[in-house]
Amino acid sequence: MKVLIADQFEQSGIDAIIAAGCDVLYEPSLANQQLADALAASRPDVLVVRSTKVTEPMLADTSLSLIVRAGAGVNTIDVNAASRRGIYVSNCPGKNSIAVAELTFALILALDRRIAENASDLRAGKWNKKEYSKARGLFGRTLGILGYGSIGQEVARRALAFGMRVVVWSRRFQQSSHSESQIPDAGSRMPVPGVIVVHTPEAVAEQADILSVHLALTSDTRNLVSRSILDRLKPGSYFVNTSRAEVVDHTALAEAVRNRGIRVALDVFAKEPASSTGEFSDPLLALPGVIGTHHIGASTDQAQEAIAEEAARIVRVYKETGKVPNVVNLATKTPATHMLVVRHRDRPGVLAHVFDHLRACNLNVQETENIVFEGAEAAIARINLDGKPPAELLQTIARGNPDILNLYLVKI
Repeated sequence: MKVLIADQFEQSGIDAIIAAGCDVLYEPSLANQQLADALAASRPDVLVVRSTKVTEPMLADTSLSLIVRAGAGVNTIDVNAASRRGIYVSNCPGKNSIAVAELTFALILALDRRIAENASDLRAGKWNKKEYSKARGLFGRTLGILGYGSIGQEVARRALAFGMRVVVWSRRFQQSSHSESQIPDAGSRMPVPGVIVVHTPEAVAEQADILSVHLALTSDTRNLVSRSILDRLKPGSYFVNTSRAEVVDHTALAEAVRNRGIRVALDVFAKEPASSTGEFSDPLLALPGVIGTHHIGASTDQAQEAIAEEAARIVRVYKETGKVPNVVNLATKTPATHMLVVRHRDRPGVLAHVFDHLRACNLNVQETENIVFEGAEAAIARINLDGKPPAELLQTIARGNPDILNLYLVKI
């Protein structure tokens, strides 16, 4: 199996993929047309990327069967285009959660203690202890969290350790019948003890002294943090975004800074440079009380090693089993309406006989599973179809092969 790594990637991950028996091409500077050309020329089976964008034109002439995003989320990959070509898309969720949570708290503390301004004045030879002694402190304050996946939960744990009250909203909790509840810890997908769950983003903002955003970018979350949420923050509150720039209405955020004294810390911006270095400007950073970092939330040695290890595991499992861990683009429900169950002797040609007759009747097989009984004498096939086979067809299939023991139809 040939693997093209078209982004910066830890050597430990490269070594692990090679150890799995793969032929690795490491070209970390590939992007845009160069990446498209490399995919067409080298014909890899697997593509591994981090921040490099994978677009539909790149997939037009390729032998790819798997794309691995070495990070959380898949917003840099045209998942729909991959799905149309039968290419798996996978990612490494949760592996950078602690790194992003650590940066989130660094930014919260930087806002409260005005660390960026402190350091800037000191470098300029200015001593102003009277001004910079003014800070609210975090103990007893309310941290509001929008988005409660693995990163949001790590942020919540750290906030509780600081003695803060934590209020969260997640799309996963919207259907709860309770208006507000403290949900006990029931595993990594649930809140930690002491976290208060509310059921609208606006309700979080109304209670928050600090609002921190940890939302994946989807069609539902694009510009979700809009004026209706930001206007509910108390004057002088803090706002932190270490998720995706596109989930926030930056015009509304600028108005909140100018008109209501909201202090802001951002690790993500609307128009970031395509390369790791370059010129950069953003109108938000010109406003008082706004600080930023260079989209470095996941950029710790610990996080990158963990992500490389997970990406290598995905490639190894795929090579050895044909299955893809963390796959994001398989249908949760197919157009299948009926299941044909065929109990048969485990002999060559039985399923080919069944499929030939289904094809002749213009019935499409959506999914199929063939389970072999102990001793490999008999098996049972479950075949999901996009329509109902006529009774005559079932009789023809049953009578047309002596190794079919029986069959029946189930409506899905």
